[in-house]
Amino acid sequence: MKRIERIQGTIVDVQHKRMFKGSIHIKDKKIVSVEEHDCEESHYILPGFIDAHVHIESSMLTPVEFARQAVQHGTVATVSDPHEIANVCGLQGIDYMIENAKSAFLKIYFGAPSCVPATSFETAGANLGIEETKALLKRNDIHYLSEMMNFPAVIANHPEVMAKINLAHRYQKKVDGHAPGVRGEKAKKYIEAGISTDHECVHLDEALEKIRYGMKIIIREGSAAKNFEALHTLIDTHTNDCMLCSDDKHPDDFIEGHIDSLVKRALNKGFDLYKVLQVACINPVHHYRLNNGLLQVGDAADFIVVNNLKDFNILQTVINAQVLYENKKCFIPSVSSSTINNFYDNKISPEKIKVDVKGSTIRVIEAIDGQLITNETSATVFSENNNAISDTKNDILKMVLINRYAESEASIAFIKNFGLKKGAIASTVAHDSHNIIALGCSDKEICEAINLLIESKGGLSYFDFEQAEVQSLPVAGLMSTETCAEVALRYKQLNQLCVNAGCKLKAPYMTLSFMALLVIPSLKLSDKGLFDGNRFSFTSLFTDEN
Repeated sequence: MKRIERIQGTIVDVQHKRMFKGSIHIKDKKIVSVEEHDCEESHYILPGFIDAHVHIESSMLTPVEFARQAVQHGTVATVSDPHEIANVCGLQGIDYMIENAKSAFLKIYFGAPSCVPATSFETAGANLGIEETKALLKRNDIHYLSEMMNFPAVIANHPEVMAKINLAHRYQKKVDGHAPGVRGEKAKKYIEAGISTDHECVHLDEALEKIRYGMKIIIREGSAAKNFEALHTLIDTHTNDCMLCSDDKHPDDFIEGHIDSLVKRALNKGFDLYKVLQVACINPVHHYRLNNGLLQVGDAADFIVVNNLKDFNILQTVINAQVLYENKKCFIPSVSSSTINNFYDNKISPEKIKVDVKGSTIRVIEAIDGQLITNETSATVFSENNNAISDTKNDILKMVLINRYAESEASIAFIKNFGLKKGAIASTVAHDSHNIIALGCSDKEICEAINLLIESKGGLSYFDFEQAEVQSLPVAGLMSTETCAEVALRYKQLNQLCVNAGCKLKAPYMTLSFMALLVIPSLKLSDKGLFDGNRFSFTSLFTDEN
């Protein structure tokens, strides 16, 4: 792998809002001098991009394979919450991510998951209490307390939750937030607990209110949740108070772009170059106190080279003076990866997901394309032999969630806006406890899709009476050991099967995965039952239950 000792071109000094032709001199991975002088090179040198909040597991890639794709987009660092694998494998899962990341060269700053499980209303594969959180926060390779999703407990001063926040403060580490739709006095109380960021704002007025209360807003544009269009004006009006993130990025989208895509979009909207780069490159370093260079003397030699300041084509990505990407070639080697998992593997039959009719009307989850939030609606129950089943004519599909860690009863809901006219899909990526979640047009198809995942001990599946397909995810049922290109191809094929079956959503598997995320309103499904995210309590499937 090539090391750089000197590079010249047009240097974009975002810190001081100026650019000039010159050269950067490097020794022992550090910038030792920056000189201003004429040179012939036409390219631009600037700090690299930072994803201020991401779950690497959601890319379905190991940290090394994630890094190999990220550097191609000019990403030099991520603020990464490993709570997906922590919910499956606990501390062993976090250690797996940190160990694998040692071969990634990308600067991956892991946090201590604050909510494993996310709530007390679901079953995860592990439980990280106060002592586990303390042990993590004491470590030098843990840099912050990850998103505090249990916002009702913070607002209510729950002792265990507050103890975790106080531990982060004791070790002088930031606390990330997660407070979708929380406003007014509740928002103030949440922020006053010492929670410094939120990446869940959907509307601009909510973001502005939280900024007024002292919070930083991370503008998210992932595969399922897309908030850039609603919040992008913050880059211009509140430059010091916002950052950019992907949160959850599936492999097909990841190949197309990362934070670089948001930079291009912001510039196309006419925003000032230095403001955009401050948000994309500088603010995360200052907020989280990251060990990333910003092209200043004494900094780590981390930077990217682009062809111009409009197209932003990445010519080179350099971290710690090592060239990791150049001339459309990545120099981070793939590494053989071990696998860890946590899986109970009894197959199921249609009898297990039978729903006795107990009323005439059911509550229905309304999925919203491009959002994690859902609406609650209702529908007349459609049944056969006293079993509530999918009503494909009215786009009301049965959804099933099964605890993958132990023998248990199936949990059932109904959902609309997926649009399937045949078949079923299933996934062991089901935020945040990552049980098995599935939906489909018939009970038989749903069970077959689930059984495909039980056979492979995790992944994504599609089943109809003509074909059966699986993307295996052997690492905790969340990640593949293959490259991004390989996983993306298989993922696209599964998505196309959904489209062929009538699906209306842009990212059906990603959307499905969030139907189990109880901390996002309104209506979601736990392995323990249908959950009202607004009231933070369980609710009945039948609105007029006998």
